[in-house]
Amino acid sequence: MVQGEVETRSYTAPYNARLKVVEGDTVTRGQVLTEGSIDPKELLKVTDMTAVQEYLLHEVQKKVYRMQGVEIGDKHVEVMVRQMLRKVRVADAGDTDVLPGTLLDVHQFTEANKKKVLFEGKRPATGRPVLLGITKASLETDSFLSAASFQETTRVLTDAAIKGKRDELLGLKENVIIGKLVPAGTGMPNYRKVKPVSQVQPSDDMVPVE
Repeated sequence: MVQGEVETRSYTAPYNARLKVVEGDTVTRGQVLTEGSIDPKELLKVTDMTAVQEYLLHEVQKKVYRMQGVEIGDKHVEVMVRQMLRKVRVADAGDTDVLPGTLLDVHQFTEANKKKVLFEGKRPATGRPVLLGITKASLETDSFLSAASFQETTRVLTDAAIKGKRDELLGLKENVIIGKLVPAGTGMPNYRKVKPVSQVQPSDDMVPVE
């Protein structure tokens, strides 16, 4: 493999592996060289988040459901894949308040950079997306009530107590646990104080009563 006509790299394939490329082919970053499954974490190292999301969706749909004749909408798998890739590990904090090596939600990472770069013109933080297993992703949620109701209850609650965590009750699960209205539909704050008002539209056939 030639990179920029300067560097040559050699990759060793297993003896019984079937190659998907031949001599002279142009190979792009992240392209599969042999038949078989790909390690999604290795794919994430050499490509981007979109490529990993597409690969996971394709593997689950084609090799799990459709092989058994089951038709399921892509959106259901996409929700799980999104949860598995919602964390970023900070590599360089830049001028932000985040700490290197910490695991942040994508929206938290974006907000930290937006505040420093757009409003203060400083150096943004850099990081790499992290692929978590679906179990690990469930335990890495911001809500310790939601995580404790899933698995490792003792560890999650002990960690929350030691760190003095505060649950903002932003999700559905944690609100159900403590018996509050879920923040969805008519349970949203914008709709809780709405009162129905009945209005009678006057009709031309109506006769005033004296």
